[in-house]
Amino acid sequence: MLRSMATLLAARGRQGRQGRHGQWDTDRGEVQLTLPPSLPATLGCDAVGVPARHGFRLMSRLPGNGCVFADSEWWWWIVPAGSDTELRWPLPACYATDACVPDRRPRLIHRPDSTSPYTPPIPLYLMVCQLTGVAPAWTGPGLESRL
Repeated sequence: MLRSMATLLAARGRQGRQGRHGQWDTDRGEVQLTLPPSLPATLGCDAVGVPARHGFRLMSRLPGNGCVFADSEWWWWIVPAGSDTELRWPLPACYATDACVPDRRPRLIHRPDSTSPYTPPIPLYLMVCQLTGVAPAWTGPGLESRL
């Protein structure tokens, strides 16, 4: 687990895939999370990942979960494209543009009952902040720093 976190954090400073919050790549390559055909991503598709140790807690506390993928080290929630706009996702969360994540063979572990593949990003963001002990913060016109 520590090696994986160190790899992700170190990779943010290296040249590689360009995301909205910096650059990262992995030694194992990347894979784009594939949604079930019956759940179209009409708003585009990004993913928010957290270390697996937080996965069950987040899933049980969120008011609604869209598609959730997991591997042995990370859980990934599908969110609409641009869900990082004006938000600072706290570490150790990882925002993956286009739902391209490290290739550790993630698999779909939760499929929503609705016709939308998305987890609402604001409740997810607030829960990630709560789990990590970080106060919610965002930027934007007229907003300097924190809530």
